[in-house]
Amino acid sequence: MKLQNKKLTESEFLELRKEVLKAWPTGSDSDLDLDKAVEYLRKVPEEKNFALVLNKAKLNNDTLIQPRGGVPVLSEHIKLLNYLSQSGADCLPSTIDSYTRQNRYQEAQKGLEESELKQRALLNGFPAVNHGVKGCKQVFESIDKPVEARHGTPDARLLSEIIHASGWTSNEGGGISYNIPYAKSIPLEVSIRNWQYIDRLVGYYEERGIKINREPFGPLTGTIVPPSISNTVMIIEALLAAEQGVKNITVGYGMGGNLIQDVAAVHSLYDQTLEYLDQFGYKDMEVSTVFHQWMGGFPSDEAEAMALISYSSSVAALSKATKLITKSPHESVGIPTMEANGLGVKASKFIVNMLKDQTISESEDLLLEMDQIKKEVKCLIDVVLKVGEGDLAVGAVRAFEQGLLDIPFAPSKYNAGKVFPARDNEGRIRILEFGNLAMNDEIKNFHLNKIKERADSEGREVSFQLTVDDIYSVSKGKLIGRPLRNL
Repeated sequence: MKLQNKKLTESEFLELRKEVLKAWPTGSDSDLDLDKAVEYLRKVPEEKNFALVLNKAKLNNDTLIQPRGGVPVLSEHIKLLNYLSQSGADCLPSTIDSYTRQNRYQEAQKGLEESELKQRALLNGFPAVNHGVKGCKQVFESIDKPVEARHGTPDARLLSEIIHASGWTSNEGGGISYNIPYAKSIPLEVSIRNWQYIDRLVGYYEERGIKINREPFGPLTGTIVPPSISNTVMIIEALLAAEQGVKNITVGYGMGGNLIQDVAAVHSLYDQTLEYLDQFGYKDMEVSTVFHQWMGGFPSDEAEAMALISYSSSVAALSKATKLITKSPHESVGIPTMEANGLGVKASKFIVNMLKDQTISESEDLLLEMDQIKKEVKCLIDVVLKVGEGDLAVGAVRAFEQGLLDIPFAPSKYNAGKVFPARDNEGRIRILEFGNLAMNDEIKNFHLNKIKERADSEGREVSFQLTVDDIYSVSKGKLIGRPLRNL
């Protein structure tokens, strides 16, 4: 089937579905009958429907708290989610294991069986496909909050079928954001097609009155990504999802570190997502935002890690993001204990409650930063549409092929990898090397001048060393990677 940004017909979707469900034996579960799944989802109470909970939070000016988390053994996973709920989480995760993310279900099954036998986690997440609808329903029915699948899967079609039929009303990811930053050798055309299917599944449910939330992954590689690049990917994925019938979407952003730039990025993302959805004729969309706490290197000291978590929470609350994805003070060590994960939730919850009624005033500085981000996003989306001859899906593939879109530090061989960021003198993320990124000369000069100001103030040349220093700076307790002599 030729790639294009066109809604799959119901017959096309159902024909594809026959093959999708054959990928693993749990795909033959009778509860995956779509009529049965619709009826089960109709019974989901409002307080456990992710889309409705997000809509309510947005109306009430609340920032919801959601951690990451997932373990392989069903009973232990349920125990973890209930603990996180009791710690103050408003929404619950189910982080999926790495084998499932790569559709290696046989290896996931082996890891699950060994985890059950040895009573300790030998997978780094919850193997939802192996547990099937029966296990995933048990998760849903054992908790008191809405639950979302969080993963990193270029082909999450069977996973999505299983989780939605089980009452899970949110799914994270997209054809770009769950491929380029996560995989090396999967063609972008393939992952976009896969996620069109996933979005069409959500559209199928929406057509029958079932509200389901979709959430593209905003941080991308999570390593000082310029806001305009991540915002562009979010908007493209929102438009691709809307074409397939998605109605409730949460666009994401990963913390950069500078307060003004982060607030500007979230505001700009929300504004432009609405603008582009309207421009392309998607008039009845419900849009919310999610802010990810710092995704780069964390300090190893737990007190310092908690300080970074608290700062991240403050920025999220002041940006008025609808949802905040939390970290734990064990971030630099590895997968956190249940208790450490709960501490991150409690600290984050305390901060967002404290700042609920406080705002960042629309200063000239904030408005100028928003304007800059919006100009850059427009440049990128304009060129995607141009090279795609009006088709956003085709344009995304061609733009990455030509380096017109380029995500810093991504592993994919379908990403040019020629864009390098660096911070300016205020710690805002700018672009040091553009590669073939589709920015005009005015924008390029703005970025280079900002970086030169910083280099001059530090008495050194503009070079890639700025980027290297900035990658490690936050874990050392500084936003900007300045030379030691200037500290």
